[in-house]
This record gives sequence, structure tokens and C-alpha cells, in this order.
Amino acid sequence: MPTIADPDYPLDRLYALLPMAIQTADSEQGEPLRALLQVITEQANLLESDLVQLYDNWFVETCEPWVLPYVADLIGHRPIAALGEAGQDPAALARNAILLGRREVAQTLRYRRRKGTLALLEQLARDVGGWPARAVERQRLLSQTVSLRLGQPGRSAGVDLRDGAALRRLGGPFDSLPHTPDLRRLASTRTQGLHTPAGVGVFLWRLKSYPVTLAPATPLERGARNLYTFSVLGNDTPLFNRARPGDAAGCAPTGLLQVPHAIGRAEFSAPHQPGAGFATASTEYYGLAPGDGSGREAQSVAIWAPGWPDHKDPADQQVPAARVISADLDGWNYQPPENHVAVDPVRGRIAFPLHQLPKRVWVSYRYGFSADMGGGEYRRTLRQHEGARVERVTGVKALKKALEHWRDASEGNNEPQAPADQPVHAVIELGDSGVYELEVDILLAAGHTLQLRAAQRTRPVLRLTHGMLIAGGAGSRFTIDGLMVAGRGLQLAGALASLTVRHSTLVPGWSLEPDCNPAQPVEPSIEVLDSGACIVIGHSIVGSIQVNNDEVRTDPVQLRISDSVVDATGADCDSPQCEAIGAAGSRLAFVQLRVERSTIFGRVMTHAIERADDTLFMGRISVARRQAGCMRFCYVTPGSRTPRRFQCQPDLAAAATERAGRDHADDDEAIEAARQEEQRRVRPVFDSVRYGTPAYCRLALACAPEIVRGAEDESEMGVFHDLYQPQRAANLRQRLDEFSPAGADSGIVYAT
Repeated sequence: MPTIADPDYPLDRLYALLPMAIQTADSEQGEPLRALLQVITEQANLLESDLVQLYDNWFVETCEPWVLPYVADLIGHRPIAALGEAGQDPAALARNAILLGRREVAQTLRYRRRKGTLALLEQLARDVGGWPARAVERQRLLSQTVSLRLGQPGRSAGVDLRDGAALRRLGGPFDSLPHTPDLRRLASTRTQGLHTPAGVGVFLWRLKSYPVTLAPATPLERGARNLYTFSVLGNDTPLFNRARPGDAAGCAPTGLLQVPHAIGRAEFSAPHQPGAGFATASTEYYGLAPGDGSGREAQSVAIWAPGWPDHKDPADQQVPAARVISADLDGWNYQPPENHVAVDPVRGRIAFPLHQLPKRVWVSYRYGFSADMGGGEYRRTLRQHEGARVERVTGVKALKKALEHWRDASEGNNEPQAPADQPVHAVIELGDSGVYELEVDILLAAGHTLQLRAAQRTRPVLRLTHGMLIAGGAGSRFTIDGLMVAGRGLQLAGALASLTVRHSTLVPGWSLEPDCNPAQPVEPSIEVLDSGACIVIGHSIVGSIQVNNDEVRTDPVQLRISDSVVDATGADCDSPQCEAIGAAGSRLAFVQLRVERSTIFGRVMTHAIERADDTLFMGRISVARRQAGCMRFCYVTPGSRTPRRFQCQPDLAAAATERAGRDHADDDEAIEAARQEEQRRVRPVFDSVRYGTPAYCRLALACAPEIVRGAEDESEMGVFHDLYQPQRAANLRQRLDEFSPAGADSGIVYAT
């Protein structure tokens, strides 16, 4: 929508229509007429832009958000009442899109024309829930005795145990084996039954597939030079498929290549050719995507080994699919044949022949995760200081040269001094997804700013050989945006005003072992050394934060965390060594904390909590100033010392149990036992608590509804709050009931 500041609506457009003689006379008198006409033009611009928007409001594609409910009402579309009313304030816009999706309203009439078809149920899952889906009619998979009079090929009462491909798909969305009937309903809210005679299962893929393009493969530490991992951290990671577009007409069922699934070894192999000896990689998963002129985007997986296998061709070359074998590299025991490479897509491992070692190995692949956070090759909003100088670099040498302006220019034992030619405001942008191994400290002059960020659609990795010390004068600011930092952590010192970590990952534990356990579990990702810098963390994953400040000479450090994970990497979040936020010697950090929509693994030991909203605290909290601040709609580990709490768990559940016990019994021991049992029931359950796994930090399906719907707006608590998965699932269930075939029992089944 054009505004009064739009170039199409200049404030002098009425003044420009006056004759030049009048403009000249007005200029000689100080331009009073021009000022008057600018005021009139401003109001005319508002009226004109409003008229333009009034026309756009007639169409569902261009109407304003507040008009969408009225457009929906015209066609009889009704939002889900159980989800609450849609708000009009800016904070409610994201939730409004879930309660009343624009695409859903636009397609309502088309839905009604196709009511009762399986393809419609799949489209509903994509439009209403935002998930890739496959609808399966379970009745066709029930076992039955074959009739000689009415034969149905493909349906029987037995299973061919020699069909390995069919057995691997057992229980999944592409299962084709016969099953005995299940009398439990597929849409049951208690125990779900998959194989019901009238059941229609809608399988959903909640994990997204994120690309990594032309990144160096990581050699196996303490091993041979022929063994590599796809992950730059050296951990095992399953490779995911690049989902292809489906049928444009929306009639064909969703296929395996159209969903972001984890690739299996059998799927990665092409059909076996007689006489070939072994099956090579399928071109459906391996190689470059067709039509990609950049030569960068892979189908799902691609490997480059310059000059391999004979080193005669010095140019970078991709290993062809005919030379790639799918293999189980558990224990690294498999030895690939000559001139071939073994790939394990389940573990993300690569093996070359022992006598044919590559000089360098580059890979493109896809990994699975729940949301756009922690950095990656997804589009994000870039922000920088107005007038900042932007310098784009590629390669370690170019980055070191670009950072020369921020190195310590002092000599001997003098005080640190920034170089005289240091730009006031600068941005250094890394232009690829490579690994930048360096040893560097940053020194900012007073009032200067520096942003170290990744370019759009890249995921560079900073591998620090020692901790990066960031110091600066009064008013200086440093920002990390879109990067992964491994090897060491960040140290803040001096009069630095702020550190901002945005869409980045400071690897918890500095690095990972092959099983995703942290390499250095007790080491912090951010360490403050007598600095008053304000720390702002958003849409990021970081390890523990340690603040070692003099409480007498400094004010509390301002720590702001939103939509992020703080992971102290401990298996027991209440152990003394597992401090997400603290100080050396298990002391309280001199920090004033404000956190919202985040998940914190580990103990929080802080001076004060100014405010905490919709956050999961998976370790005990110790706060010095309990009289200041508040906590709202959070999970707080029992035994914590906090400021006042409002609508927090397990307080609400335990209090309700205690009240019910008082009404029916007077046994204090039984009431206390029931109270503790309720606290254990409400404790959040995660699919994974190890960074590096696809389901990291995701709430399990068995998690208590008080946590899944416990946020202020009835979304889930924690870092994935803004996905609004409870609202999306409830909305989809209602639409499935509305548009399912007559007599069908439709239900949601999560494939990932």
C-alpha cells in the first residue's frame, strides 16, 4: 500500500502544478505557499492511498488483515472458536494468520467442490497447517482372505518376508503391507488406532529440510584420511530429502520425493542392475538439481572431490552417481571398492578407498530441523547501522585482511588502542558456507559498530582456535548474524556497550562428538570479564553464559533473550556443573535477565529476573532480588527461588491437585504425594535434548497439555512458540472433520 512517504506521492506534487512565475514569487517571500500546499498535499495523499486500499480490500489476496474475517464471512467460512478471537494489535498478527489463514479463505469454495477426496485432505494440511502431508485410506491396507470370485490383486492376508523394501516402510505413510483391524478410532484423543476400517490417516512432516551448499566435509579425527562426515562439527547427522513440488492440479497423491523425509540407505540406492555387482546412488537423491544453472543446488546430496580418483584433472569435479555406493558405515568398517565412494545417508558419513585418498572434499546436503533459527541457508531480515560500510569477503585470507581494522594497534605494554583508520560503522559479510578457521580478537573504538554476518542463503562457520575477545570503548557495539561459531567461545571485556547474537549458533560445548555429545560440556559460549555490555540473543542457539563482574564497581549486566535456546549441555539440568547462566565458582551472575519464548537447559543463577514470558526453565532458578520482576506463563523447576509468578507450571497443576485432595481427604501425606506426582507429570518432555539432532528441543507428543497449550496465547511454551503448532493442529482437525469423506474417521499421524 503506498504511503505519504512513497515516491509516487511526493509532497510537492500540487506545488509543481503552479506556474513558474508564482513559484518564483513564493520563493522570494520564503515559500509560505509551498508550506501550505505541502500540508494540503499530505492530507490528499492520505485520502488517495485510502481509496487505493479500499479497492484492494475487495480481493482476498490484497485485503488488509482486519478485512479478512469479513471476506471469510461472505462465503460462510467460520474460524475455529476454540482457538480464541483474532486480535488486531501488531503482536497478534502472526497468530491471526493461524486462526484465519489467507490461503485457507481463498480456497474455501474450491475445497467444497472437492469435498471427500484424499487429495483435498492433503491440500488442507498444507494450506491450513502448513505441513507437507500424505492422506492414506487405511481400509485398503486391512488383511483379508482373497476371493476367487472378486479378485483384488495386491490385497492378501499374508506378508512376503523377502520383500525388504516393503518391510522398511512398515507403519509409515508409504506402508503397503496388510494389517489386522484395529477397533480404536484413528481420531481418538486417548490411544490412537491406525488400522481402522473407516480410518483415513493424514501423515504430517513437521521437520523442515534445510540445505548446506558447497561446505567442506570434515575428516574423521584420529583416523584415516579417507573417512569424512557431512557435518562440519564431525557428528553424525541424517541426510534429508529436498521436497519437490507436487502435482500442479492437486489430484495425484503425495509421493516420497515430495516430502522432507530422512533418506534411508535403500532409498538412496538406484535399482540394482544385473551384472553391476552393487547398487549405486539414485539420481533422484544424488547429484545436481535439474535446471539449476548455478551448479550449486543438489537434488539432496552431492560430493565434490577435486581431481579424484586419479588426480589428473586439476579442476573441481563432482563425484558422479555411478561412483557412489549406499553403505552402512557403522564403526567405519566398510571398505568401498576401487574408484567408488561409500555414503551412509542415515549417519551422514563418507568413506573413500584407502589407496585413493582425495585432496579435498566438498559436500552439499540437507539436514532436518523444526524452525528457522540458529543460522542457516534460509532468508532472514538483515539490519545494519544507517550509513554502514558493507564489505563482502570469501575465504579465510580475505576475512583476516578485512578484520585488520579492528585489531589491537598498541605496542608493548600500553593500553589497547584501536587503529586510526577503523571505520565508524561497518559490516563484514561472509559470502559462502565455508569454514573460517582463525585466531582473532576484536577491538572497537568508542562509538564504533561492527557486524560480522552471513550473506543471505549461506551458513558460514567460524572455527576459533582460541576464544574471541571482543573489547571496545564507550558506546561500541558488536553483532554476530547468521553464523555458526565452534571451537571456542566469545569473551567480552572493556566498555563495550552491547553484543547482539542474531540467527546464530554458538555451539553448546564448543564442538560435538560423533554421537552429538558436547566435546567440552562445562565451557561457556559467552563469558563476560568485567564488562557492562548489554547482551541481546534472538533466534539463536547458545551454550552457557558466564558473567564475572565486580558487583561493587559495575551495574548489573542486561541480558535479553528471545526465541532462543540456552543449553548448558548437562544431562541433569539441576547438577551444580550445569549452569546455563551463572558466574565462576557457582556464584550468582550479576545479571538482570529478561527472557521470552525460549528454552533454557541448566540452572539459572542471577541477580534479578526483570521479566520472563512463555519460557521453559529446565533447571532450578536462584534469584537474589525476588521482590523485583515477574514470571508469566512459564515452566519453573520445583524448588526454584524466583520473583512472583503468574499462571506458571507446575504451580497451577499442583495447586489444583492439592485443592481437590483437600476436598476429599485430610491425609497430608497423600495430598503431598499426589502433588509431587502432578509436578512430575507436568514436567516438559522433549524428543531430543542434544544439539545436532533433527528433533532438538521439540516437545514430545507425550508432553503434558499444560505445557503444549500453556503460553499466554495458548500456544506451546518454549523456543518453538511462534510455530503455533497446537493452533495449527486444532484448526486442521476441525477442517478434516468438515471435508472428510462421508462416514470416514480422519485423524492426524505425525510422520516426523
